Amino acid sequence: MNKVLILLGPTCVGKTGIAIRLAQALKTEIISADSMQIFRHMDIGTAKPSREEQTMVKHHMIDVVDPWESYSTGKYVQAVIPVIKGLQKKEKIPIVVGGTGLYIKAMTRGIFSGPSADWDLREELLAMEKVEKGSLYAYLKDLDPVASEKITPNDTRRIIRALEVILKSNSTMSGMQIKYTRPLPYEFIKIGLTRDRKELYRLIEDRVDAMIDKGLIHEVKNVIDMVKKNCENPSFPLPLTRCPSMQAIGYKETAQYVSGEITLDEAIHLIKRGTKRYAKRQFTWFRKEEKIHWVDITGMHDSEEAFPRVYDMAKNLFR
Repeated sequence: MNKVLILLGPTCVGKTGIAIRLAQALKTEIISADSMQIFRHMDIGTAKPSREEQTMVKHHMIDVVDPWESYSTGKYVQAVIPVIKGLQKKEKIPIVVGGTGLYIKAMTRGIFSGPSADWDLREELLAMEKVEKGSLYAYLKDLDPVASEKITPNDTRRIIRALEVILKSNSTMSGMQIKYTRPLPYEFIKIGLTRDRKELYRLIEDRVDAMIDKGLIHEVKNVIDMVKKNCENPSFPLPLTRCPSMQAIGYKETAQYVSGEITLDEAIHLIKRGTKRYAKRQFTWFRKEEKIHWVDITGMHDSEEAFPRVYDMAKNLFR
């Protein structure tokens, strides 16, 4: 048995409930592919499966690292490999569930992780860009024209990463990607969940309101306190603004509210807007993926109602 089922889709589409029913029906376990659910203590804002849901079906790749730590896609893939092998050894079909396109792409098409982050170098590169806007992109075009064609001139984060790889390894990112990128050796069967866009946006607004009611503000305050405390530890040198956990939608806006920069109403508005934009980017990302079998669950707000349609699709694909 070499098959792995991937259940993907945008945030708030309804993956969690359906995935649990699917895992129960197939007598298997779930592997999360969510880049924010890997963080401990961040439950409400990441819409993490509840303790009850995690008791119903075993979940992997949730609560992996602390909020003050960084975690790469490469680390994720390396951690997922033994989980998949372990489930397949038990003759179980692993179910990967999530909306982080990069994690799914890394598994199905491979990814080149490259050298570790060099924050001092990144600061130097950022300083260059501040002095002369566009200089980093021009620098990248000179050093790695192939990589520059795949990156937009205003995508500073990716430009800096490409330059970092070149300057630290003396090899171009494009060349190393071709040489080292390999997908995991499994047959991936991808089922995508979709909804009418307006309906999805209404669900997003309802979810954000529910997160506030459940205590998102208190959760963010606790995470900020933990991050600040541990950032003073030399073992974790990332400042608050650089911690990936604090870049998560819902956390960065709530942190602005907590610090007095914006009102609560403004924070809620920004969270809803940011989540909708993220869902739109997810749709765009997944539309570029190959061999996704889409299931439209518009109008279905109960996982019990949507599950049969997804289960029938899965059974047909596993024949």
